[in-house]
Amino acid sequence: MKRFHSFFLVSILTVMMLVTACSQPAQTGQTGQSGQTGKSTEYLLATGGTGGTYYPLGGAIANVWNESVDGLNVTVQSTGASVENMRLLGSKETELAISINSIAEDAFQGRDKFTEPIQNIRAIGVVYPEVVQIVTPKNSSIQSIRDLKGKRVSIGPAGSGTAVAAEQILIAFGMSQGDFQSFQDTFTDAADKLKDGNLDAAFAILSVPAANIEDIATSKEVRILPVEGPELAELMSKHPFYTPYQIPDKTYKGQDQAVSTVTMQAVMYAREDLPEEIVYQLTKTLYEKQPEIAKGYAIGSQIDLQKALDGVTVPLHPGAEKFYKEKGMK
Repeated sequence: MKRFHSFFLVSILTVMMLVTACSQPAQTGQTGQSGQTGKSTEYLLATGGTGGTYYPLGGAIANVWNESVDGLNVTVQSTGASVENMRLLGSKETELAISINSIAEDAFQGRDKFTEPIQNIRAIGVVYPEVVQIVTPKNSSIQSIRDLKGKRVSIGPAGSGTAVAAEQILIAFGMSQGDFQSFQDTFTDAADKLKDGNLDAAFAILSVPAANIEDIATSKEVRILPVEGPELAELMSKHPFYTPYQIPDKTYKGQDQAVSTVTMQAVMYAREDLPEEIVYQLTKTLYEKQPEIAKGYAIGSQIDLQKALDGVTVPLHPGAEKFYKEKGMK
């Protein structure tokens, strides 16, 4: 009888242990460089269209983050770029995002395209300079921005930083979308249309050199329209985020002279509620493993710790701030 009671008690305990084990939440194993395995943290990184710079660069950054930060899995999300990305952070539909600094400032202050402030966004740091490039075939009659009147022009996707910049630049030159036939293509689609003769010009905000512009130039030589003169001064007085930039001569086939234009900054942003330690690791990896990012996508070579805070006006995330303090930066 004692043996029976003992067997019965052991059976009950075994069943209880099995039930307890089955009731525990499942964990996704994730092994980082240290070899530790634990619960995986899943983040989304909002980027831009697949034909732009944000998407492939974001993919290269995410790959290095995933390899370097224990327990982290960042998935890249294609979006309409800067304006949409700020809204996605605001609605907590993404954890991380790349955006032009001017758009992020507008979002934080509730200006222009943002009717209400989005104040849960925090900066991680500058990724690379964003260069405005207005492209037209070299054999076209378009020599300047004012020559766009009456033409077929893509100003960039609705809600993108490109579309916002195009509008601001046009206003500085005394023009509006009503002066030409306006399209809101991704630059991939705009590049195809330019090659096929179905578009006369296109605005883009891309790194230099831009692969899509190089692709256009394989079939027809290109001209980059200048942004300069008193109109540039007007633009910069209203929008201080713009700074002068020169695209070197022969950057693209057909571009025989250096072209004056403007640049802003592409910045990595995070939601305010992300853990400080994770954002510290993200920031540290972004700048200390820049060569690995560049292997994944060449524009990663432009990530520069010394320029990480240039043009950043949105408050830093505490995790990023911790990293910069360690580096003696303010």
